[in-house]
Amino acid sequence: MSITLTFRILLLASAVLAGMTASRQEISPASAASAYYVSVQGDDRNAGTKQSPWRTLRHAADVAQPGSTVYVRGGVYKEQLRITRSGSAEDGPITFASYPKERAILDGSGLPIEDRLGMIEIEDASYITVQGFEIRNLKTAKRDRLPIGIYVHGSGGHIQIRSNKVHNIANTAVPKGGDLIGRDAHGIAVYGTNAPASIHHVAIDGNELYNLVLGSSESLVVNGNVTDFVITNNSIHDNDNIGIDLIGFEGVAPDPAYDQARNGRVSGNRIANITSNYNPSYGRSLPNDSNSAGGIYVDGGKNSIIERNYSYKNDIGIEIASEHAGRSTSGITVRSNVVYQNRYTGIAMGGYDRERGATVNSAIMNNTLYLNDTLNTGGGQILLQHNTKNNRIANNIIYAGASNVFIYNEFTSNAGNTVDYNLYYAAGNRSKATWVWKNKTYVGSAAYKSRTGNDAHSIFADPGFANAAASNFHVKPTSPAIDAGQSYGFALGTLDIDGQDRIRGRSVNIGADE
Repeated sequence: MSITLTFRILLLASAVLAGMTASRQEISPASAASAYYVSVQGDDRNAGTKQSPWRTLRHAADVAQPGSTVYVRGGVYKEQLRITRSGSAEDGPITFASYPKERAILDGSGLPIEDRLGMIEIEDASYITVQGFEIRNLKTAKRDRLPIGIYVHGSGGHIQIRSNKVHNIANTAVPKGGDLIGRDAHGIAVYGTNAPASIHHVAIDGNELYNLVLGSSESLVVNGNVTDFVITNNSIHDNDNIGIDLIGFEGVAPDPAYDQARNGRVSGNRIANITSNYNPSYGRSLPNDSNSAGGIYVDGGKNSIIERNYSYKNDIGIEIASEHAGRSTSGITVRSNVVYQNRYTGIAMGGYDRERGATVNSAIMNNTLYLNDTLNTGGGQILLQHNTKNNRIANNIIYAGASNVFIYNEFTSNAGNTVDYNLYYAAGNRSKATWVWKNKTYVGSAAYKSRTGNDAHSIFADPGFANAAASNFHVKPTSPAIDAGQSYGFALGTLDIDGQDRIRGRSVNIGADE
């Protein structure tokens, strides 16, 4: 498939997603056509009114009708909220929400986990909104048990998960005899486990996920037969594995033709301090000896957009890859992100070894990369791993740290990748500016350009950040990045990192800031 065709596919996906709101919505009792109430002082024999509330979330989920809102008053609820009834397009969603200006806490302390358990679980349901809960302390020390903060599975659509705080979800099982399987947990997980019926039109917005002990799993994951989703404005930090993951090819959906997260948008998120160091599922116990966890990871997903995120101080800023041999991550556009001070590399693509899959027909455009590869191991700012084909790397500010490595591409089999209209600079000895391309090392911009044919229109100059020491990567009015980029049509997107217009007249900037 050509890049042009892939971009047309992504344009169609963007049009679909444009109709999905990602703004935070506040629920007020006055606006609810039908309202029910739950309180720690209530009784399920009550009428469910504000003056006579129910006691349990289970009873509310069994009774709530389409178009109704269940307000959960402040307090600690040591029970699961399991949702199997649907709202409707005609009458509206069923909404479960913390009462305004109060915090309902779902606490999993001591709850048994026989297989997998979500503190909030949505199964085969549609038109559901979950908003404003704190979810905590669902833990296990047993292998093959899966605690999840919010768990959506089966099929269904028009599901909104907004403004929840999820923390201290953990699997602390100790691996035995070198067997690391079965130590898993999630903060928020959406698993499309049916086919051809999908989970679709999902909005995960404004949540905070932190202090999660995940083992070999992810903080926020969309896996299997899931399509037309948005993951926006979330804060994900201080967890021991991947921040956001879009997954395919794991056998989650029963039909392989549907087993890919697709047509999604990941935008406006902040992901920080994500690391697999000290994570026993990686067979590691010492600092700086794993560095495998990405802030944002696409593993087998397709036709999705990663834009306007901040990813920093993780192991890897953003990675688009495939862990499955013979399978490709494809049609991914990574644009207008700020990626800085990640340990191993800024943006990675391709299989991490020769036994993995490929990254094809994707684009890395208008990102700002700054001082990644903080461990100085040579991963550089952009890392092309095994089996990367027909990808475009353009309009990026690429600012190297102590390693002086900008792009590292050691595989001679990588083909069809185009690199141009970037701006390069280095914090250290600029005479040692280094590119590795198809396993050959080039020192100096002139040697790299002339011998590879890459970056014919690119610039080597100080980008003129407003205040990089304070993580302000806007460019000054005198920056050489201004109006120096190339317009590649819709792949640029319409907005920069701040939500301002990307294209003004016929010119675009290099980097995330327009």
